[in-house]
Order: sequence, then C-alpha cells, then structure tokens
Amino acid sequence: MRIIIKGGIWKNTEDEILKAAVSKYGKNQWARISSLLVRKSPKQCKARWYEWLDPSIKKTEWSKEEDEKLLHLAKLMPTQWRTIAPIVGRTPSQCLERYQKLLDEAEAKEGADLDLTGPVGDAEKEMLSEARARLANTQGKKAKRKKKKKGMDYNADIPFEKKPAPGFYDISDEKNRQLEQGFSSGLHKLDGKRRSDDETEGGQINFVPAKASQLNKLKQAEQINKRRKLVLPSPQVGENELEEIVKIGFAGENVRAVVGETDNVSSLGDYTPSTSGLPLRTPRTLGGSMQTPRTPATILSLRTPRTPASASAATIKQLRAGLSNLPAPKNDFEIVLPNIEEEERVRLLRRSQAIQRDLPRPTQINPKLILEVASYESPSGDLLEIEKLINAEMVQLLNHDAIMYPIHGSKIVGGNVDESFEEFPDDLIDKARKAIDEELAISTNDNLIISEVDNFYDIWQRLHENPENSYFPKDLEVNTTKATKLEKKLNVTLAGYLARSRTLSKNISEMFEEIEQAKIELNSFRSLNISEKDTIQDEVNYLIKRESELQQRYAQLSTEKHELQERINSLQKEKENKDNQELINE
Repeated sequence: MRIIIKGGIWKNTEDEILKAAVSKYGKNQWARISSLLVRKSPKQCKARWYEWLDPSIKKTEWSKEEDEKLLHLAKLMPTQWRTIAPIVGRTPSQCLERYQKLLDEAEAKEGADLDLTGPVGDAEKEMLSEARARLANTQGKKAKRKKKKKGMDYNADIPFEKKPAPGFYDISDEKNRQLEQGFSSGLHKLDGKRRSDDETEGGQINFVPAKASQLNKLKQAEQINKRRKLVLPSPQVGENELEEIVKIGFAGENVRAVVGETDNVSSLGDYTPSTSGLPLRTPRTLGGSMQTPRTPATILSLRTPRTPASASAATIKQLRAGLSNLPAPKNDFEIVLPNIEEEERVRLLRRSQAIQRDLPRPTQINPKLILEVASYESPSGDLLEIEKLINAEMVQLLNHDAIMYPIHGSKIVGGNVDESFEEFPDDLIDKARKAIDEELAISTNDNLIISEVDNFYDIWQRLHENPENSYFPKDLEVNTTKATKLEKKLNVTLAGYLARSRTLSKNISEMFEEIEQAKIELNSFRSLNISEKDTIQDEVNYLIKRESELQQRYAQLSTEKHELQERINSLQKEKENKDNQELINE
C-alpha cells in the first residue's frame, strides 16, 4: 500500500526555513510559521519540529539498556508512547518504530528456532499463531462447558448481580452520543456546503434584524401599557393665594411708577432678586502645570500695573473707615478681684509642720538609707507593716518638701512633683489631727508620757489594745458585713466563670501533656531517622556488592552450563556415530 502524505515529503530547504522560523517566532506561533511554507500545515510543522528537527532529539543508535527499558515500559504502559518517550529519552515516533523493529526481529528469531527454510508467508504465520494459542490453552472449550453446566458457585459469585455504574451520574447518553458521532456522517456532510445552502443561510441572517426590531417594539408597547399614572402631591399654595401674590407684585410696580414721576425715586429700594450673586466660572488651569500669572487688563494703553504698596494702602484706608463707623465703647463693667489671700492661706496651712515652723531639714535625702535605719528600730510582729507604711509616707513627704521648697545649698533642684504623691482632702487631714490630739489627751491623762524610746512600743500596745481606746471595731464590723455581701455577689456572678476556668485549665493541662508526648515522639523519630540514614547507605552498598558478586557467579555458572551442554551434545553425536558405525559393520 502506498502512503500519500499531504504536502509531500519534507525537503532540506523546508527544514532550514522551519528552523529559522522557530528561532525567530518561537514554538507557539505555528500558524505564522506555516505561512512561510506553501505546502505544509501548522500541525505538520509542529510534528516535524518535535519529531525530527528539535536539537534535543537523540538520533544515535539504540543501546541495549534503552531497548530493555523500552520493552519494560511498553509492557507496563502499552500504547502510551507519549508517556514512555521522555523516560527513554527519545521521541514517541522513534519509540514506536524501535518497538516494531524489535517485535519483527523477535518473530524472525522464532521462525529460525522452528528450523523454517525460506521466507514464511502470511498464511503460514497465521497457522503458527493459531497453533501456539491452542497449545497454550490448557483448559479447552469442553472443560469450560462442563464447568458452566455445574451451575453457579454461591460461595464465590453473587446471583442476579447488577454492578452499579461508576460515578454519581448516568453517562450512557454521552457514550451513545460518542458512538453515533462516528456513524452520523452522511453524504451531505462529505460533499460540503452547496450554493443553495449559503443562499438560504444568508436570507435568514438578513431577516433577523427586522424580526428583532419588531420584538423590541412589542416589548416597548408592553412596558408603556404597564407604566403607572403620574400621581403628584396636592398643591401647598391654592389659586386664591397665587392671585394675591400677583396682586401684591402689581401693586409694588404701580407704586414705583407713581413715585417715579416725582423726585423720591431714591427713597425706594430695588428688592428684585439680583443676578450678581451667581458664582462665576473659574478658569481652567493648564494640564500638568500652573497658569502663567498675568497682570489685570487695563483700559488705557499707557497705564502701568498697580504696585502692591498702593493696594495695601487702599486696604488699610478701607479698614480704618470701617472701624470709624463702630459705636463708641461703654465702660460700664465691674472688676471682681479673685480671693487670692484666702487660697494662699489655705495652701500655706497644708504644708508640713517642719516647713511651717521652719525646722531644720536634711540637704540630701537618701530613701534607702532612711528606710534601712527605720527598719532596724522597728518592732517585730503586726506593727512591722504599719511602721513600713509610715516610713514610706515619711520618705515621700520629705521628697515632696525638698522639691517644692528646696533648701539653700542643697543639690535637689525644684520642679515637678512626683505623680505618685497623693494630696489628701482637708476633711481627712482634720480627722487625722483630731485623732492625734485625742491620743495625746489619753496619754497625758493616763500618765503614759514616754520617758524612754524603748518603752514607746509597749505604751503603743497598751494604748491600742485597750478596748475603750480602740477606734477600729465599728469600722471593722461595717467592713466585714460589706465584704461578706460582696463575696456572696461575686460568688453568684463568677460561679459560671470559675467552673469554665477550671474546665479550660484542665483541658489546657491535658493538651500540654499531649504536646509534650508528641514532642517526645518527634524527637525519638528524628533520632531514629538519623540512625537509619547512617546505616541505610551501608546496607545499600552491601546489597550492591552482593548483587554484583551474584551476577558474576551467575555469568560464570551460565558459561559452565553452556560448555557442559555443548560437551554433552558432542558426546551424544559421537555415540550416535559409533552406533551407526557398528550397525554398518554388522
């Protein structure tokens, strides 16, 4: 059978043109490339490039390793030459040609094994293939028929089984449509379009706009019929009111006409709406830049532009004229002086007693040293916390006085006061002073005057442990009742939150334990991976070495086997010759 290629075989000139076109236009514009070649289509140009002219195509002889790889892949992926080609390193057409050649060589070798003399015809090949198939079939038709007569194996098969179609939707129509496409080509499709078909199609196309315009007109008529009537609101001004407004306008014009005959026209004002208030259109600026500043237009050609000095003098004169029209000022106001003396007196009384009495103060204040010295002399027990608070307040007060009222010769610079310093209101200060006076009165009445510093803490305990002189029980009772009420409210409000927090804390602890366990497993698997990576290469090397040794051993044994087989054959021939010779001699 003669193969006819559309456009003919490829010539050397066409190949050179194709190479130059690909180097210029790339590998995607095959239609443009095929326009340079008269007899070739874009598909042929693309196939020629990817199957022969591409520089990456390997055109050397096939090696033994490539043949083995090709046969192995053809067995795994039959007829998938586009998938096999990049693995082998050849084009699909090269792989297919090589595979066919290998099959032909194998068939020729099988024919040689059968000791066939001369070329084998098609009929003989068909007979041989049929004989091979029948001989390879160990279970013939008779055995299959007997097995079928036995019935169904209910342990292995399912009676009346209907296998569902794969997928979620029925695609039988699509399969039938694909099958019908192959057989639906009639004579009218093979012949192509005729002139009558083109004329009928052209007439239909020309008739479409008229039909569409009629449909649009019908739709517009329907929309007009569906439109609602225009409903306007009732007028706010009636006809009578409009007539009165018109009469008032005419009356004003008549009065102006009458007055216009006399000299009192200037006494009437023109209250017609003025059009001068309309905003003028601002000139457009040039695109991309500002306008060039220009001097205002002058009436006379000899007139020069005004200077800024004259303009400023005119504005000043206008401003003075406006200010002169203002009414005269009225000096009928009263000045109320602030009560500065009372505020100053209160401020001076709020100072500490050391400043009020002008007592000596330290020029330098070391808070740490003062607190350390005070801690040595402070008692142990419940009074320790009270003493700490008093000492801290004393240090803060000293710092405040040193900043607000600095001493001459001190290194402390006056300025802003510390924000943590709290100024108490006057009522609290008065209460504190009254409490101190009461304690002093009690101590003087009970002869508890301090004679020595060491006895101060004993007298303090005797003074405050006495229930008669205690100031805290009432406040303590009130505060305890308030605290119990607040505690109950908080328990009611926060009960759910507390339960939720307990569950969340429990979940967090469990998740933390899981994370720790996962970290331990991760570290163990990492160490296992590292150890396996170290040992796996040794195992691979050992297996490679063992494989090479066994391959060598196999090659050696195969050669020995071949030699022994040849020797056996030679001995058998010698024996046959001897037997034949003996028979001849007899």
